[in-house]
Amino acid sequence: MDTAVVVVWLSMVFIVHVSGFTHNDVIGRNIHVQPNLGLKQRTAIQDVVTILSRSHADRNVYPSAGVLFVHVLEREHFKGEFPPYPKPGDSSNDPITFNTNLMGYPDRPGWLRYIQRTSHSDGVLYGSPTAEHVGKATIIEITAYNRRTFETARHNLVINIMSTEDYPLPYQAEFFIKNMNVEEMLASEVLGDFLGAVKNVWQPERLNAINITSALDRGGRVPLPINNLKEGVYVMVGADVQFSSCLREVENPHNQLRCSQEMEPVISCDKKFRAQFDIDWCKINLVDITKVVTIHSNRPDPGTGVLPDIGEYNPPSESLKSRDFFADFLITLAVPSAVAMVLFTILGYSMCCRREGVDKRNMQTPDIQLVHHSSIQKSTKELRSMSKNREISWPLSTLPVFSQSGEVVPPIHPDNYETTSMPLMQTQTNLQNQIQIPQQQPSGKWYS
Repeated sequence: MDTAVVVVWLSMVFIVHVSGFTHNDVIGRNIHVQPNLGLKQRTAIQDVVTILSRSHADRNVYPSAGVLFVHVLEREHFKGEFPPYPKPGDSSNDPITFNTNLMGYPDRPGWLRYIQRTSHSDGVLYGSPTAEHVGKATIIEITAYNRRTFETARHNLVINIMSTEDYPLPYQAEFFIKNMNVEEMLASEVLGDFLGAVKNVWQPERLNAINITSALDRGGRVPLPINNLKEGVYVMVGADVQFSSCLREVENPHNQLRCSQEMEPVISCDKKFRAQFDIDWCKINLVDITKVVTIHSNRPDPGTGVLPDIGEYNPPSESLKSRDFFADFLITLAVPSAVAMVLFTILGYSMCCRREGVDKRNMQTPDIQLVHHSSIQKSTKELRSMSKNREISWPLSTLPVFSQSGEVVPPIHPDNYETTSMPLMQTQTNLQNQIQIPQQQPSGKWYS
């Protein structure tokens, strides 16, 4: 009897999976249809369902427009979708990362952000939906990647945005907290402590967190990894009453002057935040929506060549006249080439055909100038011929060491030739009496 019940139950589970029911629907229906099964049979049924189905049911959430929405992607929720460690009893600490996107699109909606600091920490979806998305179901596909086994698990998050009667809150204040990261501020207990401190200072009847933005998304820089520095986070809150006097203190001239000098302003309620939150009061932004003037820009009338908003583009017809480019060719290439040839011809004639020659130059030169020029040439030739007929050998320093063939040229004079008495100038050969330098003799004796 037990075997027959299990077989029937497996058939029902298979039919339900084919029809598209999820894991939670199967379990709910099974418990409701067969409540009298034994403990052993129920355990077997649950094991079979776990093996056959590894997908999560769609989870529905109902955030409100204009109110901060936070959804945590817990790693523990997905660990059961992946195979355990090879050794039984080992604690599973697989690195898991998440990918989130709008169904049918590669990215998330513009108002929704996602952050996960490491693969061993939980992911967080957060953002502030607007009134434009009210009544429209936003389906976010969440894919978990196991970095150890390279397997994936997927389920959908259905976001049903609800409308609120008092949206938006008329008075909004944005704080910049320097000692917090965005994932730390998104924690429910930390955000609750901050809203509690703001409520004590502001004293409103209704207070909501509107949006949270990391300083990196607002142009901030990544801090150095020293002294446990944080990126910083902007937190916008809204209330239904006027700003308190404490929040207005940052607008007085004294504090504005201190902020311009990069000094901390004097705020009386700063001690209520300083214990946990380091607020930069110079960057606080107070907005009164009731006093904001909406500027409507009128679009200019489209001129010629601008298509209307509704219409189709009609291309030009195919019956276009052909165009002759011969005239363009003449103007672009032929005419400049002809002008260049004329100029080249004139320049060549001037340089080659208009030379005067030596005879014409001599005819136009005075006779006395020609005589002087001829005498200079004759004197130059005579000096050159006299220098060639000198019998004195060239100094050794002016002789080449190597010949063109690479062999060493033997010296003109032998080694025992006395070169110290060789005159350096031709006129020294006529000197009969030369001065001799006395040489030093052995000690005690001098000879003149």
